[in-house]
This record gives sequence, structure tokens and C-alpha cells, in this order.
Amino acid sequence: MAGFEKACEGLGIRLFVLPPRSPKLNGHVERIQRTFRDEFYTRSLPSQIPELQRELDAYLDHYNRRRPHRALGGLAPLEYLARIRGEAVPTESQMC
Repeated sequence: MAGFEKACEGLGIRLFVLPPRSPKLNGHVERIQRTFRDEFYTRSLPSQIPELQRELDAYLDHYNRRRPHRALGGLAPLEYLARIRGEAVPTESQMC
């Protein structure tokens, strides 16, 4: 078993192996990969991991808190989740 698989197993993460060239079995992952390719990887990214992590954290914050998603009726994921739970959208300070 490779290191990645061992790490996942240690964290209780179940892995699924899909056959090659079967994107329809993995549609949600394929879509997020396309979004990342179009919106994140096209930017000028830093070469150092700490700076890259900051850029990724900022993008994920934008993606989850501010970016409208067509599949969620134009809401950001946190807005959508708050609405279906009948809660207020959490502020940044409530998230940490």
C-alpha cells in the first residue's frame, strides 16, 4: 500500500477506484477540477508552498463564501447551507 493510501486509511477515509476514462462516474469531482483549472490554476501562482497555501485558502474562501453557484440557485455554498438549515450565514470570525 502506498503512502497516500496508508494516510487515508489512518484518517478513516475510504478511497474509491474508478475505471479509467469514466468521467460520468465522477461528475462532481470532474466539475470541481474544471473550476479550479479555469479559476485558480490560471492565475500567477507562487512557487513556495506557504504562499501557495495562502492563495489556495483565499480562493477556497471566495469559492465557498462569495462565489455564486448555478446549481445552488446563484447562492454561495455557505449561503445555501445556512438557508436550508434556517440559520444566518456564519461570519469569518465564527468560522475560525
